[in-house]
Amino acid sequence: MAEDYYQTLGVKRDASPEEIKKAYRKLAQKYHPDKAKGDKRQAEEQFKKISEAYAVLSNPEKRKSYNEVGSQAFHTKYTQEDIFKGFDFSEIFDTGISDNIFSRLFGGLGGRSRGGRTRVFRYGGGPAEDFQAQPRPLKGEDLQVEMPITLHEMAFGTEKIVSFSPNGQQVKVAVKIPPGTLPGKKLRIAGKGRPGPMGGPPGDLYIKLREQEHPVFKREGNDLYVDRHIRVTEAILGTKVTAPTLDGKTMSLKVPPGTQSHTKMRLKNYGLPFANGKTRGDQYVRIIVDTPTNLTKKQKTLLEELTKEGL
Repeated sequence: MAEDYYQTLGVKRDASPEEIKKAYRKLAQKYHPDKAKGDKRQAEEQFKKISEAYAVLSNPEKRKSYNEVGSQAFHTKYTQEDIFKGFDFSEIFDTGISDNIFSRLFGGLGGRSRGGRTRVFRYGGGPAEDFQAQPRPLKGEDLQVEMPITLHEMAFGTEKIVSFSPNGQQVKVAVKIPPGTLPGKKLRIAGKGRPGPMGGPPGDLYIKLREQEHPVFKREGNDLYVDRHIRVTEAILGTKVTAPTLDGKTMSLKVPPGTQSHTKMRLKNYGLPFANGKTRGDQYVRIIVDTPTNLTKKQKTLLEELTKEGL
């Protein structure tokens, strides 16, 4: 089971940001691997735990998510990279403590590297050479925006303008939606997220598509459904119905005698295109047989006579 971040830092769940910061600073001084006495490996592991806890609880959005879903679900949702993204631990320390430890323990996550010297040994045991390690800029935070999409836009593609305010200023971005793009899919626009800290590259913008209900068609995957209602006598004797398609056509279908209610009649390749652009789903015309509820006296008499005839 994942550890409780509040217990790790020794604070209450309603602790203020300052209380969380103070608790972390105290524990970080105690368990810093370069300063801790005793088992260095154990101190290093404890330092990792308290740093991860502070990265989450000091971020309002991540702390809110953590409080809502709990430790186990939070660790399923967030990777270590997500937890440390955009965070600089060195800002809370005095100059008396080195922040190079973060690059060593977390692979460059959460810590402002000021550069250091790394000794490289050549193949075969030759002389070593030094080079100046370059800090890796941190990428900015990714953003997600929801965009409505119609069946027609799913089928034939479109270009829409999405508007959002990442830093208090409104930004508009043109988004191309190719044919066969279904809702639930996220479209990625590189470099349109929040700016990276300390000159790092910006994050990405993800467009989540939300389907708008159509007044006529219902969608199941790439297949479309449309209902057509007929009378009982038409179901018995047979009839014809017409049905629209998303392409703007009107199709005529023959309903054979004895058709049962909810029978599906297939229009091949009249559904939504698949993402590969080579094939399409189908359209189904669903026949609904309406049973009358208010019969006239004459209709009731005729039905009674038909009943006598074995119908």
